[in-house]
Amino acid sequence: MDTADQRKGKYAPTRDTENPLLGKFDKPLPCFGCGIGWFSLLLGFVCPPMWYYATILYFGNYYHKDPRERAGLAASAIAALVFTIAAVVTVAVIFL
Repeated sequence: MDTADQRKGKYAPTRDTENPLLGKFDKPLPCFGCGIGWFSLLLGFVCPPMWYYATILYFGNYYHKDPRERAGLAASAIAALVFTIAAVVTVAVIFL
């Protein structure tokens, strides 16, 4: 699309006929639009194994399917790490 068409107010198509991957991320994310990672992070405060599920997805490179998932999956992996350290310290204090 050239600048003359932009000045006339014409819109660019969301999908390119030559490269179909350009419109790949037009659809909303799963889990109410926030993505699996952020949904797992929020749900993990109620059910901590969700953090470990998201961590497995993160290290399994699930975000290559949709790069928008990377931040949420990384946040869940960090939450799982913090929870694990807190649980180990708590168990060590109680039993030692």
